[in-house]
Amino acid sequence: MRIYLDHNAGSPLRPQVKHAVIEALDLSANGSSIYQEGRKAKGLIERARQSVAEMVGATPSGVTFTGGGSEANATVLQPKLLEKGKPRAVDRLLVSATEHDSVLKGGAFALEQIEIIPVDKSGVVDLAWLSERLAKAQSDDECVLVAVMLANNETGVRQPVEAIGALVAETNSYFLCDAIQGPGKLPVDINEIGAHFLTLSAHKLGGPQGVGAIVRRTESYAFQPLIRGGGQESFGRAGTENIAAIHGFGVAAQMIAEEASSAERLATLRDAMEQGLNGVVVLGSDAVRLPNTSCISVPGLSAETMLISLDLQGFAVSSGSACSSGKVGISHVLTAMGVEPDIAQGAMRISLGWNTTEEDIKQFTEAFNKMAATLSPNQRETAA
Repeated sequence: MRIYLDHNAGSPLRPQVKHAVIEALDLSANGSSIYQEGRKAKGLIERARQSVAEMVGATPSGVTFTGGGSEANATVLQPKLLEKGKPRAVDRLLVSATEHDSVLKGGAFALEQIEIIPVDKSGVVDLAWLSERLAKAQSDDECVLVAVMLANNETGVRQPVEAIGALVAETNSYFLCDAIQGPGKLPVDINEIGAHFLTLSAHKLGGPQGVGAIVRRTESYAFQPLIRGGGQESFGRAGTENIAAIHGFGVAAQMIAEEASSAERLATLRDAMEQGLNGVVVLGSDAVRLPNTSCISVPGLSAETMLISLDLQGFAVSSGSACSSGKVGISHVLTAMGVEPDIAQGAMRISLGWNTTEEDIKQFTEAFNKMAATLSPNQRETAA
């Protein structure tokens, strides 16, 4: 039996969700059709919209389903948004140095329009820098889009998004919060965050792959569709809806809303694991983190060597983001944090989820310590 500890890359499909998806696959009608089968399909979509909205404190009309989190981010990352139905040019994109690549690359913004918000050694954005930059934008009559994630997918470090939302609210600009790593690990409320746009992905919370969402705080703010054509998703995203995946997303969202104690359980498991690992550096440990995420390093060992060893022993972990074509290298997140290369090259991410057990953590800890003692000269000296 293999033990899966890479939930930040993608959480295994929950059994209840799998059942719901299979049932929906038997419904072959187009959700835009007006006959009975079409209305039934449309009903599944709208119930999912309700569940996803409730999960993040939004209204159903503010939820637009997409083909995934990256598409959701790319849709909002355009130098022209809509406010009260009228197009408005966005002059600058301010994006944190530790964002997911789907945000860091800037979407449709030109390179000269993008500015990087620095982070401290823990990976937390520099609020003073951001405050000064927003003040300058206001004085220069510039419209800015600030893009900062709720929590980092590699280190688990949570950003002060509520403070960012408050800063943006004082200006005539916009705030996009990639909250993809949030649901199921910590409470997410778009109103408390103060984001104009929030993005989600179903497969991070035990839903199906290939479906995500853009959530708007109010209907005053909107985006121009990335995919144009028909009038699906209230003209927000053209194309026949993936009814089975959307239905699965809704079921997963509903389950998340019912799992009030999941964060506490995950934190207990994660903390026990970190305390049991020998000779590791825990990156981002002095910041507020997701309760399920641990980014660790053994100085002197490469992540690739450890990942291969653990994989052969039956453990699935990663060296960071799973969106880098399987490459193992030094992460841009750790570089932005100023982590020394000998530590950064050995960084790996362990991320727990809905099906992680105490026995999983015990087995992983034992296997990791044996591996490190075998591979690392420093560990062998400590053991001697």
